[in-house]
Amino acid sequence: MVGGDFPGVSNQKNFPPPVLAWSVWGLGALLYLIGFYQRVAPAVITDRLMTEFAIGGAALGNLSAFYFYSYVAMQIPTGMIADRWGPRRLLTAGAGVAALGTVLFAFAPDIYWAGIGRLLIGASVAVAFVSMLKLASHWFAPRHYALASGMALLMGVVGGVVAGVPLRFVVEAFGWRPVMAFSAALTAILCIATWLRVRDDPAERGYASHFQGAHHAEAPTPVLRGLMEVLSYRNVWILTAVPIGFTGAVLTFAGLWGVPFLRQVHGLDPKMAAAITSLLLVSWALGGPLLGSWSERMGRRKPLYLIAAGVALLGWAAIIFMPLPLWALVLLLIPTGFASGNIIIGFAWAKESVPLRLVGTASGVCNMGPLMGGMFLQPAVGWMLDQRWNGTIEAGARLYDATAYQAGFALMFGAVVVACIILCFAHESHCQQMNE
Repeated sequence: MVGGDFPGVSNQKNFPPPVLAWSVWGLGALLYLIGFYQRVAPAVITDRLMTEFAIGGAALGNLSAFYFYSYVAMQIPTGMIADRWGPRRLLTAGAGVAALGTVLFAFAPDIYWAGIGRLLIGASVAVAFVSMLKLASHWFAPRHYALASGMALLMGVVGGVVAGVPLRFVVEAFGWRPVMAFSAALTAILCIATWLRVRDDPAERGYASHFQGAHHAEAPTPVLRGLMEVLSYRNVWILTAVPIGFTGAVLTFAGLWGVPFLRQVHGLDPKMAAAITSLLLVSWALGGPLLGSWSERMGRRKPLYLIAAGVALLGWAAIIFMPLPLWALVLLLIPTGFASGNIIIGFAWAKESVPLRLVGTASGVCNMGPLMGGMFLQPAVGWMLDQRWNGTIEAGARLYDATAYQAGFALMFGAVVVACIILCFAHESHCQQMNE
């Protein structure tokens, strides 16, 4: 008998070794890292893109937002596809399409093809997070699931940091097109490695699985009916809309317009500007899990979410409307980013606001909110910058003054204000799952 003479006994103990489990999960995490890298990469090459494609702020914001258009659209179907295909096939396909999209972006002859490339990148990397969670539920013991989720966020931040100072260094040395072509090659290698290395379940490698739900799952709720039922809960609408303001402001500043603002208004070089926006991303990433953990200890979601919302609101108000010296602006970005991580409270709160059988659908819906913030605000800020542009051009790229940036960033502030108001109408869950 394979595995020993006592059926079931050896299989219960023969779990995959940690090195194997983390390597399988890690390949999925690398696609998530690449996705975050691609999400914020335009921030450090805004001047190159505006010059290359002869575009203004609105067109640049829209080009960057093409990533978010397809990413948001993929949130709900990704879970269903993952259940049908399994994470191995989904991650392989995602990495392959991401490589193709990056190639199109790298060699785009005009803004049209660059937009198609960004669209493909956003749609393909959108599969990474759900696939990572599915792999974690099979390859890791339940007690390590939270660790894997936290490591996923860390991988994303690493991708965002790589798209800051390091990316600017290599772009200045080699040009943005060769760097993006090299990124496509690395993503293609990941595609091949994922197909060769990743397996949906340890059983495919001869090990016991950690997955606990396969044999007693309830009949699934039909997709459309489940979606309609999830949308019947007011908290879902509120907790999807609120991150549009908080995360939208972070992704708009750190992911596109913060670097040119710091360069053109404060006179910083591109690398220093990228380092400062990376600081905002790191603070945001640290705030998420800590605020989520603190709300668990409190046994309530709403008070801490509102407190953090107020801190973020005051932070952005000072950054946008006060004539701060650079050092004060940099210091304010840290608590503002940290407080904006309050959306992690919202993810847990949304899951608790629906019956257990609808948690997956509710998570997919609520995960659309943070990306919708970037989708709406990046082009909106670019449009406002163009409206206030005084006609100055340097090396083919438009230059905007402090007044123009203040008007553009005022849209971010307005979104944060609306988010704070909407949040007041959410019902407290007391960290308890809603009953059927």
